[in-house]
Amino acid sequence: KCPLDYGGSGDGCQPPNLITTLINIALQPGNVDEPMYKGQAEIQNILLLCAFVSVPVLLLAKPYLLKKQMDASHSISHAEDDDDDEDHEEHGFGEILIHQAIETIEFVLGMVSNTASYLRLWALSLAHSELATVFWEKAMLSTLNVNFVATYVGFGIFAGVTTGVLLMMDVLECFLHALRLHWVEFQNKFFAADGVRFQPYSFKQVITDASASS
Repeated sequence: KCPLDYGGSGDGCQPPNLITTLINIALQPGNVDEPMYKGQAEIQNILLLCAFVSVPVLLLAKPYLLKKQMDASHSISHAEDDDDDEDHEEHGFGEILIHQAIETIEFVLGMVSNTASYLRLWALSLAHSELATVFWEKAMLSTLNVNFVATYVGFGIFAGVTTGVLLMMDVLECFLHALRLHWVEFQNKFFAADGVRFQPYSFKQVITDASASS
């Protein structure tokens, strides 16, 4: 018997579907069909609001803060002329604003595409469960009431297709999808490729540089 605050109302109830709950955060704000804890609808609305508020913050607040930093740096050093300093400030703020607008668009599109990409694993899990059900019903349940030989053959078929399709091919497919998601969707939030290019150590290059400097 499931408790009422776990999304059930009596005997035979099932645990909440996590994937459906996550999808309904954006598709049906404030509507929770299978609650997992008290106040879930309010918390989901707060998280969704934070996601929407982050867009104008990225688009407007960050360029404003960068402009304040530029103003502070320009007020400290006055090595250049006043006209050149104003032109450089306007030109720099315009570039920052355009660059931040591009980053905001990439952030929004990336968030939607990354979420859709992670739903592929959900689709693979559904296909996995459906294949397991089909193999069990067609290979095992259909032969249990026939005779011992048919059941033995059916179990062999069920074990073979389960091992080959579900445990090998399907698991490999899920592994490759998860690896791609971590490499493409997840890593692009941290990797910027703005570091120093790797150069292997070479005695020949060291001698050449030393002779050129001397």
